Amino acid sequence: MFEHILTWLVFIPILGMGAVMILPSKKHDWIRWTSVFVTAIQLILAIALLMNFDRSEGAYQFMEKYEWIKAFNISYFVGVDGLSMPMVILTPLLMFLSIFASWSIKKKVKGYFMMFLLLNTGMMGVFVSLDFFLFYIFWEVMLLPMYFLIGIWGGPKREYAAIKFFLYTLAGSVVMLLAMIALYFKTGTFSFLEMQAEVANFTRGFQIIVFLALFFGFAIKVPIFPFHTWLPLAHVEAPTAISVILAGVLLKMGTYGILRISYPILPEGTVWFAPMLAVLGLINVIYGAMCALAQTDLKKLVAYSSVNHMGYVLLGMAAVVGLQQASPEAAQAGMNGALFQMFNHGTITAMLFMLVGIIYERAHHRDIDGFGGLASKMPIYAGIMAVAFFAGLGLPGFSGFISEAMCFIGAFPMYTGIVIVSTLGILFNAGYFLWAYQRIFLGKFNEKYNDIAEIKTFEIAYLVPLIVVTIFLGVYPQPMLDLMKNTMDSIIEMVNNPVTLSWLP
Repeated sequence: MFEHILTWLVFIPILGMGAVMILPSKKHDWIRWTSVFVTAIQLILAIALLMNFDRSEGAYQFMEKYEWIKAFNISYFVGVDGLSMPMVILTPLLMFLSIFASWSIKKKVKGYFMMFLLLNTGMMGVFVSLDFFLFYIFWEVMLLPMYFLIGIWGGPKREYAAIKFFLYTLAGSVVMLLAMIALYFKTGTFSFLEMQAEVANFTRGFQIIVFLALFFGFAIKVPIFPFHTWLPLAHVEAPTAISVILAGVLLKMGTYGILRISYPILPEGTVWFAPMLAVLGLINVIYGAMCALAQTDLKKLVAYSSVNHMGYVLLGMAAVVGLQQASPEAAQAGMNGALFQMFNHGTITAMLFMLVGIIYERAHHRDIDGFGGLASKMPIYAGIMAVAFFAGLGLPGFSGFISEAMCFIGAFPMYTGIVIVSTLGILFNAGYFLWAYQRIFLGKFNEKYNDIAEIKTFEIAYLVPLIVVTIFLGVYPQPMLDLMKNTMDSIIEMVNNPVTLSWLP
């Protein structure tokens, strides 16, 4: 069973897409429950993979490799390690829960769930690919369904939001394609492992140029300032479940790509760019928080909070050079914190967007100032929203606190001034979340909402897993840190001492 488990994880949603395709278009419940069944199987397989993953190993596991296009040395090559495993767990978890958040979709239900399942395959393929050509195909496959999911099932400005998302991401993909071709002609292979073995043959200038080209493609996806402008509009116009996936998974593909491809293959380019990465992290933290403070649309506030929180990831990633500066503990803390923050941001932001969608279905707007005193009518919803807001602002006891602290600890020895200024982001986080909470739930009750309904048991059910994960990892993060530690140590070693570490099996 485990011999081909990664292939099953990637392509089960395609089988589900085929099943949905042959179902009658008017049988909406059949379509929904088929999608639930398919994503549930995928989640079970992911959990089985996690349970059988050897945490003591930093190398790739469960690898499958088959010749695909022999003339160009292109293979179907997949595997997982401590870097990809958190994302391989996060993706099916959020996809499964988002199916229930999609229950209110009434228009073109069959088309929606077909695109949803295709998106699932694209994202999962990115996280397990060990061949650059295969990685790129999955990267582009993800783009198509997201375009339609926003453009057809989104809000009033959905066409503009979908086109802007598509053009920004495609621009990054074109530059990434050029970098991939350059690496291919330099190494004669698309395999990440074989490219890493050729590091000694790369000049410093070549590494810097290719690093910048790849960074442009990945930075758009994160998104890193100033490539972020597509994100708030895409979030505001996208359906709730698509906002969940956009923030919970798609943004991580950018930082994942940097860690998977740029760091091990282009170590000198990484060391050269690390200080700039810390600066960009600072900008994301402060700029994202300030923009969030200015919002009156609750969904846009959460969207800008993603820009802010991904800034912490960049700070942690910049700590990779700590080994060169006699700070190995800092490098480990920063890199593990960055990956941990990627996972935690996925669960916390998913919870926030689901809660925004729940209130929007009742009030038909997201204007923060248009509410008031809702806690008296929706006490359970207000309590769950408080948990999500406290998790988002990084309160101790929630998973976000651990990962943000690790990013600061890692970056502090190398970028002391940047980290000191970045801690203002924590204050701003508290500001925009607590101010929004006060305006929505506290104070004088707005009589307009006398008949507003409390959160349903069905809605609570798909929020509970995210709450449990967030609190459990906030109290006891060691299982996740053990999962990623050895692989992140290997990446740190590869960046700082590239000639001493072979990635070939």
